[in-house]
Amino acid sequence: MTTTLDGETADRFARIALGHVEREYPHKPGHVLAGESDVQSPRERHPVFFGSFDWHSCVHGYWMLVRLLNRFPDMPSAEAIRALLNRRLTGESIAGECATFDRPMNRGFERSYGWGRLLKLAAELEAAEDRRFARSLRPLTDRIVGRFCEFLPLATYPVRVGTHFNTAFALRLAADYGNAVGDESFIDLLRMTALRWYGPDENCPAWGEPSGDDFLSSTLIEAECMHRLLRADDFGVWFGRFLPGPESGEPKTLFSPASVSDRSDGKIAHLDGLNLSRAWCWRSLAASVAETDARRTIMNAAAERHLEAALPHVAGDYMGEHWLASFAVLALEA
Repeated sequence: MTTTLDGETADRFARIALGHVEREYPHKPGHVLAGESDVQSPRERHPVFFGSFDWHSCVHGYWMLVRLLNRFPDMPSAEAIRALLNRRLTGESIAGECATFDRPMNRGFERSYGWGRLLKLAAELEAAEDRRFARSLRPLTDRIVGRFCEFLPLATYPVRVGTHFNTAFALRLAADYGNAVGDESFIDLLRMTALRWYGPDENCPAWGEPSGDDFLSSTLIEAECMHRLLRADDFGVWFGRFLPGPESGEPKTLFSPASVSDRSDGKIAHLDGLNLSRAWCWRSLAASVAETDARRTIMNAAAERHLEAALPHVAGDYMGEHWLASFAVLALEA
């Protein structure tokens, strides 16, 4: 089993995503309906991100496709990805997406997971050889940046769950966009928010992990968020206080992959994503410590166990297939 992203794996993942980003049904909407006029098909409501079961999964399907295209521009599925982007990321279609966000009852639509995912896509488009698509997406990108800037000063408390509402995950992805475009004021807002929310945390017991539908470790994604936003020395001090036990395999729950009993159940299938996102975080956090640090070997070994548990199940049942490959890419590239 490969534990790095090679061209063959990239093409396999790309073909999975190409099979669902334009698959309109089944679809799970996430809107408040203010009246009969709000009852629309997924494609009418979302001219771009109507596939992949729900809006945010479609967004990170597009992110993965762009990421793989940037890494492997000559892979067999590259032309199909380029055709998809030309077909979908048009000014007219993005205007339709913006109109959905502008509806009065949609202030909290896709907060905060979808917001972070959209900015992650925008960051990848900024790195693409063809910058047309970053420009096309920019009206929606600017709306999401604006939503973050309005929301974060009002958010007295973080959200620490292992699902879509987790705020550390959103900050972590949003930081990639801020860096991609050199928006220092946005990065400062993300950093100060992370310090306000997570700076005092210490001796995390990872209590309650995993729950029955987690796809994020609230402990590890918080650490990865701080890793992304703090200077290396500051992070090292914070991480040592926050998670003091990796060298002794504590907290034990973070080192053992979650068991997945039914991959046709959308919530239980989240646990494959938990194993992949833990692998991503463990690999990234391991790289933050010195090669001679005993924690590095232990954290990398934990990452490998989680990858081995999850990678064979990226495809199969649609409840996982419509999103898991994008988490696998994060883990394999960490």
